[in-house]
Amino acid sequence: QVQLVESGGGSVQAGGSLRLSCAASGYIFSSYCMRWFRQVPGQEREGVATIYSGGRTTYADSVKGRFTTYNENAFTPTLHMNSLKPEDTAMYYCAADVCGIGSPRYWGQGTQVTVSS
Repeated sequence: QVQLVESGGGSVQAGGSLRLSCAASGYIFSSYCMRWFRQVPGQEREGVATIYSGGRTTYADSVKGRFTTYNENAFTPTLHMNSLKPEDTAMYYCAADVCGIGSPRYWGQGTQVTVSS
């Protein structure tokens, strides 16, 4: 069993910052990737950032240079979001599964991020 709980969402003005946290617990393998996704109603789910098992991180082009993800502790990633734009508004999810799987098996409930202009 894997449990993921996101927190830190909220409403900010464009240019502001938020930090999302993903509290992960349960049966998580060290080989798992920890991922951040976001979804806007009517749009495809978008991969935002990934922490690979070796520590490497990748980011979607839309957030590159503005977002940073890292593990404060093992399997407890944070997502620092800077210079937020209205188009960053979405429900943000933390997810975990073996690296290379497009649709992870384990998801948090999501935390809403709203960026106003």
